Amino acid sequence: MATDTAAAAAAISTTNALTGRELEWAVNSPELLAEHASINKGIVRTRFPPEPNGYLHIGHAKSMNMNFSLAFDKLGVPMESRRTVFRYDDTNPDAETPEYIDSLRRDLEWLGWKPEKTTYSSDNFQKLYELAVELIKRGLAYVCDMTKAEMEAQRDLAKKRSSARAVGKDPDEEFPIPSEDILPGRSRNTSVERNLKLFEEMRLGLHAEGTLTLRLKMDFESANPNMYDLVAYRIRYTPHPHAGKGWCIYPNYDFTHGICDSLERIDYSICTLEFETRREPYYWILWALDMYRPKVYEMSRLNLEYTVLSKRRLLKLVNAKYVRGWDDPRMPTISGLRRRGYTKEIINTFCNDVGATRAMNVIDMAKLFQVARMKLADTTRRAMACLEPIKVVISNFAEEAAKAGEAGMTFEVQNSPTDESLGMHSVTMTESIFIDSEDFRLEDDPNYFRLAPNKPVGLKYFGGNLICDKVVKDGEKIKELKCHVDNSADRPKPKSHITWVPSDGITCEVRVYNHLFTVPEPSDLWEDELNPESEVLYPNAIIDPSVLSLVDKNNVDKWQSNQALQFERLGYFVVDIDTTFDSSTNEGKLVFNRTVNLKEDKAVKKVSDAEAEKKRKHAEQQRKDAEARDILMKIEPKDLFRLAPEYQGKYSKYDDTGLPTHLADGTELTKSAMKKLDKERAKHAKKFAKNKKN
Repeated sequence: MATDTAAAAAAISTTNALTGRELEWAVNSPELLAEHASINKGIVRTRFPPEPNGYLHIGHAKSMNMNFSLAFDKLGVPMESRRTVFRYDDTNPDAETPEYIDSLRRDLEWLGWKPEKTTYSSDNFQKLYELAVELIKRGLAYVCDMTKAEMEAQRDLAKKRSSARAVGKDPDEEFPIPSEDILPGRSRNTSVERNLKLFEEMRLGLHAEGTLTLRLKMDFESANPNMYDLVAYRIRYTPHPHAGKGWCIYPNYDFTHGICDSLERIDYSICTLEFETRREPYYWILWALDMYRPKVYEMSRLNLEYTVLSKRRLLKLVNAKYVRGWDDPRMPTISGLRRRGYTKEIINTFCNDVGATRAMNVIDMAKLFQVARMKLADTTRRAMACLEPIKVVISNFAEEAAKAGEAGMTFEVQNSPTDESLGMHSVTMTESIFIDSEDFRLEDDPNYFRLAPNKPVGLKYFGGNLICDKVVKDGEKIKELKCHVDNSADRPKPKSHITWVPSDGITCEVRVYNHLFTVPEPSDLWEDELNPESEVLYPNAIIDPSVLSLVDKNNVDKWQSNQALQFERLGYFVVDIDTTFDSSTNEGKLVFNRTVNLKEDKAVKKVSDAEAEKKRKHAEQQRKDAEARDILMKIEPKDLFRLAPEYQGKYSKYDDTGLPTHLADGTELTKSAMKKLDKERAKHAKKFAKNKKN
């Protein structure tokens, strides 16, 4: 059996299913291959190595799906030979916290992935340090005292010389080296003894942050800037959230992750395409240390419409309080998706459907919505609810209730119309009920098939019609509707049926979530593209009381999928973690989040002319706003108050920097007013610079 497994592993190692650009440094010697095979014994191993500097997002879910499942499928690895390491890539103590470390583990477990083991890059700090010392001894690393500005100048010069070389020009003529202090750098060719001494002093904390780094002696003539003497170690006097206070020098990502891959006997190191240019330093480091080289495969990252996946931008969303936190239901984080009602089955199915290729693309958000609908439709119990309830008083209720006989006005309803195993619940019509404001109009429309004055509409489960006789208003607001029901045999057949909630319904807050951004692909001006209606609150919603036992606060947990319901004709909703509702006393706050809406029923939900006009005007305004932004981005910051349309005619005098000093009528601006305008100009300058760079 062991021989068969080893043979299978050997066959897998030669497959082209997960191959990338070949490099000379990536070739393992026969001795390294034999050693690796004897240790792994037929096992094929991948790794999932997130940095604990934020919460995992749906892009990480795709990576988990690839590393725990899809990669093995592509390689044809039998189930018994599959192994995946969960590694915390924790080399930056300034950005990492115990909160993030804990959240990564919980999200991985919730999604159902079971790693072979959990490791930390920081557990290898001593080994990494020893390997760095070995590189110094081999003359392949040195301690550098260049400042950040000097390194940037060095890198810029090396890139220019490489570009000249690429087009057949002499770099010494096009971009001559002004001083060896800059290129290759004054520290590069120093002695092994000097570098060992200084690196030990760095480890002992004898030098200030930013004064010294350890760099790898790579290749300044390479076409790849990542080979310009990579920084392997920096001084940081920050305690590590996992390793503690034992270190004041920390290795960077590029130095660490390849070595950890080799130490953990990884076969396939899978990352996203932006790391493709890191292939050279990855393999150079392992070549320089004569360590086993795993195969590296780069796949396209997940780009999803109407959201951002950059951790820097996600952190800004949280810190600037654009959202409620990392687990806000609008966030693409695993915690945010879970809070919104996306189950692990939804997320894993979506990632599996998306797959993994090298082709760059942007995934339509509708695909995620559709997977959610398909999964929730078969498993979610139904209930009636009203987001903006209107009270309806039924004038002939007593008469109709008497006709109904022993069963009265209580109706047995299937929890799911497609799955009887989900059971039943009962709903009882009362003399006063609530309907949703979307189901009533004062002025009827030929394309509107719900309730209007003197127009019958069907009531779900009751079977008869509801007819509005009178509208009671409080000013412009509708206070209640006086109606009667008609359950006669010759009643007119309604064109639609509406849902309702009895008078003893449970009051709740419903949060309806829309796209976080107004554009499918947010630009560098992404903060201006945030959707002001990404969260719409309905604080006085009401839901059918049959759900009472399902929505208690004691059943709510931020790390699990909470109770989901389908609000009939409204969408799929989930109990939110802000819920404090006690079902035994009916006290506390009950909160629901909308996961996804239902497919629109075109036979019922036709858009009226007025609604179409409203949408047209909204689209026109969006177009005008976009044009105004384009104009603004062409105006230099110094000319903002002279040329921007919104400031035209407002000011008459300006200082030397272009800042207004007097209003159009000659009134001198106060220092406070000028300070405010200066802040506006600074904001514009920032956006202008970003746009120009783009």
